[in-house]
Amino acid sequence: MDKFITEKIEDNISKLDVIFHIEESFDILKKEFEICGRKSVIYYINGFCNNDMIQKIQEYLSKLEEKQFQNDVSSFARNNIPNLQVDLYDDKYNVITLILSGVVCLMVEGFDKALLIDVRQYPARNVQEPEKYKVLRGSRDGFVETLILNTALIRRRIRNPEYMCEITRAGKSSRTDIAICYMKDRVDKKLLERIKNKLEKIDTDALPMNQESLAECIHHGHWFNPFPKFRYTERPDTVAAEILEGQIAILVDNSPAAMLLPTTIFDVIEEADDYYFPPITGTYLRLARTIITVMSLILTPLFLLYANQPSLLPEWLSFTRITEPPALPIFWQLLILELAIDGLKIAAINTPSTLNTPLSLIAAIVIGEFAVNTGWFNDQTMLYMAVVAIANFTHENYELAYSIKFLRIIMLILTEIFGLYGLIAGIVISVLMISLNRTIAQTSYIYPLIPFDFKKFMLRFFRVSIKNK
Repeated sequence: MDKFITEKIEDNISKLDVIFHIEESFDILKKEFEICGRKSVIYYINGFCNNDMIQKIQEYLSKLEEKQFQNDVSSFARNNIPNLQVDLYDDKYNVITLILSGVVCLMVEGFDKALLIDVRQYPARNVQEPEKYKVLRGSRDGFVETLILNTALIRRRIRNPEYMCEITRAGKSSRTDIAICYMKDRVDKKLLERIKNKLEKIDTDALPMNQESLAECIHHGHWFNPFPKFRYTERPDTVAAEILEGQIAILVDNSPAAMLLPTTIFDVIEEADDYYFPPITGTYLRLARTIITVMSLILTPLFLLYANQPSLLPEWLSFTRITEPPALPIFWQLLILELAIDGLKIAAINTPSTLNTPLSLIAAIVIGEFAVNTGWFNDQTMLYMAVVAIANFTHENYELAYSIKFLRIIMLILTEIFGLYGLIAGIVISVLMISLNRTIAQTSYIYPLIPFDFKKFMLRFFRVSIKNK
């Protein structure tokens, strides 16, 4: 690699002035001064650094006496820079990348390396509980968009020297910082090596969508299988717990969420509240969530089957029979409502929070009431779709909820065309799509069901108390 920094400081200044367009870029600042009669210059990004620290370091160096000056750049960095985080680089990539990341670059006449002093202070919002990942008990902190704060929230919970947090970058233009967090003595080393190799080989200009862009670069899954291969969370306690279980967490700068892998269907269904309550309550929450998930998948297809073929309806469910012929076929009612529910979700997301309540009232009273009264939909269809819509919100994972939705639509289509055999075929397709799926580690997506491990399988449903060893 050709040296970018030389002993001639005028050449170094002219190179960086051209690269950073100093005369045009207002946020890249340059300050020239002298250290013991030697010309020096610092470059830094306005708003990324602690200005008080920069001023103190500059004042200290300006008052340095000749007898204190170290002629060797390594000795100078070790003895004359009043800051712990100092690195020496002479190559173009590291110097430019670190300056653009907020690190202060100091160059002194006669030194053939730049001194990169880390006094970063990124703008960040306060650490608070994530809006989507709330719990009734437990900690109220959550990840933010600043990577260093996120890694600190995990380190605060895992005070073990075997916990590793490695840093890398991806994106030719964005040069996005990516942290890989794991327990060295518990992680799947083959998977870890595979992830590192994938990250090193990423050839993209930027990661505009943060984790989703990174996930697509790491894993090229089949488009027809929508089940999530990564689990996302904004809770540092959840990430710490999974890391201690041997999983890998990936954090991306500018994103308030962590990626957890490998992920199985049982990992996606779990939530933090399962562990913040006594074992019997946590077990009930898990079982209830699993039953509701299955119910949201088969409820409307079963309703469609019984509506089309009333003779199949058991006697004890005779009260659910449709007595009046619907103005619009039940199949089309269900499909329209599936789309309408997504429309309401999108509207709620794009509506200011102060207007969310009025929007919900309009949707519930005006649209729901008049849709039934005008004959577009019947009462039972509205009821079952309302139950399904509520069931979708029991998952904190959006990808899982939409995976269930896609399978439900397939089952509706097959049931409408083939009746009972179509419903059975839809159930078989759903089971196969889940059971034949593979994690990013190429292990079973439904482990410990396949391969079967009775003890771990029971632990997936029944929360046990923590025993003191």
